[in-house]
Amino acid sequence: MSPDHASVNERKRASGPPHRSHRDVADALRDRIRSGELRPGQRMPTQAELALEFGVERGAVRQALRILQSEQLLANVSKGSPATVAAPSGPSPDAVRPEPTMVGLAPRIAAAFQAPHVEIDALCLTSVSLTMAIGEPLRQIHAGGRKPAKVDVRVLLPSRDIDLAFPAPVEGDGGHVHRRWLDQRNAQGQVLRHNLLMLRTTHNIDVQVEFRALPFTPPVKLYLLNGAEALFAYYTLTKRGEEIGQEYLEMWDAQGTQSMLFPFHQGDGLRDTTFVEQSHLWFNALWETISQDLKLNPGP
Repeated sequence: MSPDHASVNERKRASGPPHRSHRDVADALRDRIRSGELRPGQRMPTQAELALEFGVERGAVRQALRILQSEQLLANVSKGSPATVAAPSGPSPDAVRPEPTMVGLAPRIAAAFQAPHVEIDALCLTSVSLTMAIGEPLRQIHAGGRKPAKVDVRVLLPSRDIDLAFPAPVEGDGGHVHRRWLDQRNAQGQVLRHNLLMLRTTHNIDVQVEFRALPFTPPVKLYLLNGAEALFAYYTLTKRGEEIGQEYLEMWDAQGTQSMLFPFHQGDGLRDTTFVEQSHLWFNALWETISQDLKLNPGP
């Protein structure tokens, strides 16, 4: 190694964060893997590069890599070629089995909040399921169990100005049913927005929450988490009766919290990776083209 090259390395090492331990390095790399910054199959930087980046000896880097290998997050850890990010280890059938939204969504939302930058996009009929699911990670934040630096949430909901395909009465005027749905849409959206924006004041977290209105009734619901996971469910219609005001109405409706949620994770094979990528393209296209600003208020 030339003296000039050695001096460059010394400057890089001197400028790195001081007093890092192998556990600090493992924590930083773990966050990158879980957030999707480092993806399954991707080659890690060399041990020498990681030592320079973190300002530690190579021995500390090797210890950090072994920790992540023991957690099945890295593969091919050795003194030779760089390690690679491990593919998700053989999930059990129960791990990928579709579950009702009220069962399957909450743990995946909680896992998404482990990333330093949380990104959630949702397309749904109301935000009831999302509002319920996000309650646990918010509780953990308030209890001091975790603290993301940034939270971005975007929600697409049907416009108040359209004739909903559902919920809709089997016969007769749909005014009462529409007002009931609209009240629920607005109330749940307001609760979701309020609970998230409170994190700005209470924990100094950078939070952005946006809603836009669609000109159609979505036949499916979709949740996109941290750019790496897509959760998809069909709204399956049934006929049911309910008293609304003083009137008993039969209506076509879908129980969104019971809709079976299918998980797709980027890196779990070509099918899942493609589904996640195309779902993001579809959501962004709706957000940027035919949707409009949505006001969560009871106005006319």
